Amino acid sequence: MTEMQAPPTQEPAEEVVLFEVDGDGVATVTLNRPDRMNAWNDAMEIRYFDVLDVADADPSVRAIVVTGAGRGFCPGKDMADLEKVSQGSGQDQSWRTRPMTHGLTVRKPMVAAINGGCAGIGLVQALVCDVRFASSGARLATSFARRGLPAEFASSWLLTRLIGTGRAMDLLLSARTVTADEALGLGLVNWVCPPDELLPAALTYARDLAVNCAPSSMAAIKAQVAADWHRTHDESLVDAVARVAEPAGRPDFREGVASYLERRPPRFRPLPPRIG
Repeated sequence: MTEMQAPPTQEPAEEVVLFEVDGDGVATVTLNRPDRMNAWNDAMEIRYFDVLDVADADPSVRAIVVTGAGRGFCPGKDMADLEKVSQGSGQDQSWRTRPMTHGLTVRKPMVAAINGGCAGIGLVQALVCDVRFASSGARLATSFARRGLPAEFASSWLLTRLIGTGRAMDLLLSARTVTADEALGLGLVNWVCPPDELLPAALTYARDLAVNCAPSSMAAIKAQVAADWHRTHDESLVDAVARVAEPAGRPDFREGVASYLERRPPRFRPLPPRIG
C-alpha cells in the first residue's frame, strides 16, 4: 500500500475523501466537502487519486463506487480557488504528478453514483468511470465555455467517444445544464434512480461485478476498450486472440466454466500487483 501524499493545503486529507471496503470487495470512495457541494480543491485531488491507487493495488478490492457526500457530486473546481487562478495568483503546481484523468489507469471497474450537481472537473471524474448511475435530481454540465475556458482535462476527447461528436459539441459549446433524464437519453449516464435508491443501486451493481466477474477479465476488457479507441478492427481481433491464448488467464477460465456447471458462485483470483 502506498503512503498518502501530503496535500498542499491545511485541509485534513483523510476527511476530504472517504474510503471504505465492504466484505464483498466493493470500495466506496466518497468526495467529502458537503459544505462546498464537494467542490474540487488540491487536497481533494491528491487524496482522491491516492485512494484510487490504493484501491487498485489492494487485492481485496474488486470494484469501486465513487459518489459525493450530501447533496452534490462535484460541481467542479472550488470557486475560491478558481478566482485566485483567474487573477494569476494560483499556487505552485509542481506537486501535481497525475493528470485529471488518472482514473483511466485504474484496472478495476469504477461505477459513478452521481447524487447531485456534477460539472467541470466533477463531470470529468464521472466520465472516466466505466459506468454511471445518476440521481433523478442530478444536474450535469461541462461549464468550461461559461468560465472562459477551453474544454479542459480531455473532456472533448472523453465526451466525443462517449456520446458522439454532435452531442459532445452541444454540451461543450453551450455548457448548458442537462437533467439526469436528458443525460440518460444522450448516453451520458447508464441509469437514473430516485435519490434514495441511487447508492444502493450502484453498490448492488458493483457487488455483482465483484462477486461474479473475474478481476482478470474486467481488467483485460478495460484495457481492450481503451486501446480500441485508436486501433483497427483487425488489430483488436489479433489482441483478443492473443489474450485468450495467454496461460495466465486459464485458471479463471476453468473456474468460470466449473462454477457454471456446478451451479455455485465463482472463486476467481484477485488481480496481481501492477507491474511497473
